[in-house]
Amino acid sequence: MAKQVTIDQEECLGCEACVEICPEIFGFDIDVGKAYVIMEEGGDEECVEEAVGSCPAGCISYEE
Repeated sequence: MAKQVTIDQEECLGCEACVEICPEIFGFDIDVGKAYVIMEEGGDEECVEEAVGSCPAGCISYEE
C-alpha cells in the first residue's frame, strides 16, 4: 500500500510552502486561503517529505 498525503484543513495556515516545494502534489485554494492535496498517492516521496518538514503548522501527514 502506498503512502498517502493529507492536510488538516483546520490547522493549515495558508503559507503555501508545500505548494512551492511540491506543486504537483499540493494546490492552493485562494478562496479559502488554504492548501489542499492534488495527488494523495504517488509522486516524489522526497519532495513530500521536504514539504512535511517545511510546514510551520505541522498539518501535513504522509503515512500508510
